[in-house]
Amino acid sequence: MTLAITNTLTGKKEPFKPLGDPVTMYVCGMTPKDRPHLGHAFMFVHMDVIRRYLEYRGFAVRHIQNFTDIDDKIIDRARAAGRDPLDWSREYTEAYFDVMDRLRVRRAHEYPLVTANIPGIMEDVQELIDAGHAYPTSTGVYFDAATFEDYGALSGRTEEDGAAGARIAVDDEKRDPRDWAVWKLDNESSVAWDSPWGRGRPGWHIECSTMIRRTLGEQIDIHGGGADLMFPHHENELAQSEAATGCQPFVSYWVHTGLVLTDGEKMAHSLGNFTTTADVLTDVPPDVLRLYLLGVHYRSTLQFSMEAIEQTRTGYDRLVAVTRARGGNAEGDGSVLESEGSAARQAFESAMDDDFNAPRAIGALFEFGRAINRLAPSCSAADVEKAQGTLTSLLGVLGIELREPDTASDDATPFIDLLVQLRQQLREARQWELADRIRDDLDALDVVLEDKPDGTVWRRG
Repeated sequence: MTLAITNTLTGKKEPFKPLGDPVTMYVCGMTPKDRPHLGHAFMFVHMDVIRRYLEYRGFAVRHIQNFTDIDDKIIDRARAAGRDPLDWSREYTEAYFDVMDRLRVRRAHEYPLVTANIPGIMEDVQELIDAGHAYPTSTGVYFDAATFEDYGALSGRTEEDGAAGARIAVDDEKRDPRDWAVWKLDNESSVAWDSPWGRGRPGWHIECSTMIRRTLGEQIDIHGGGADLMFPHHENELAQSEAATGCQPFVSYWVHTGLVLTDGEKMAHSLGNFTTTADVLTDVPPDVLRLYLLGVHYRSTLQFSMEAIEQTRTGYDRLVAVTRARGGNAEGDGSVLESEGSAARQAFESAMDDDFNAPRAIGALFEFGRAINRLAPSCSAADVEKAQGTLTSLLGVLGIELREPDTASDDATPFIDLLVQLRQQLREARQWELADRIRDDLDALDVVLEDKPDGTVWRRG
């Protein structure tokens, strides 16, 4: 079966035909204003699986993922906390890497930052002005939506109010309510750059257009992100990029993940209804959380539920138990088990070729696990080990490893808790050197401390 991907632009599953080698893949990364929540984990885990499966299928992949390391919300939060905005964004960028590394989200080949691409952004803004696609006002520079004939094709939204296209207030000088800022004037902020149009910062959408162009070129294979970015961000990004370069299509396959909901509402930093990924990982092993997030198709909505995560833990334990199966007949015929393995691989690939259908692929692996348990007594040890190897290798394509519970760590828990409490008391007494020694000694034992506003938590590294 040929790999097919649902393209948001057309709404259809289309055979995957890359532009060249390697496959170029850009994923819209975080605006690091707070710790990553489960909505972020859902999107990045699924994008990671897309990359992993492409590589499994033999494609080389060039994966780029940005950080929007400065924007109005970062500045506002940092200012309220008396912090430098760039230090603030760096802190939460590290928080991203901390949890995504634990979830085994493979690192992108490059992580461009907005603040490192200001000259290129200015060049692209000037190019749009020179081509008649953008115009300056007293508050900044706007893209003229009316000059791009296909505006709205990605999202299906063409008539929007003035606030829809950008993270700024309505401007009476805009020619069209749909127009959005590609450069915003700001003489008061500590984070701004001199430009031909005045001191300020880039608009949100132009940033990704520039970073893609500078890292991957004028046309790319796959552009990923959450469904909430489809409009206005990706709609505006598409218009800017094609208007500037004249290359169509800018993106061959637009790939959008669904949203994670809390009580029926989108999980978001702005709504304050989020559960951080780090908090969940305090009690839930990374492989269990990853299996949970992959339990729905990437384009579907996930209603967050700790009860459902616990059900996933039970399913994960069943998979782990398969690795304990042992062959019971040294002279047994392993052909049936080998046939089950071949069928499992075929079912796995058929599911993943069908728009990266991870839930169906996982279902095929559970079926294979049951077959191993059923047939092991009549097969040799070598035959069973080979089948278990097939199971674990296919789970590895999804980034899932099968690990026995770390029962030994349970015995040490009370002592670690005691040391964490002692360290807190030392910190309160301003005995920093002793407190740091406890932290460093625990770190050497693969115990990582995380200091949070409501106290310190620890986890195995």
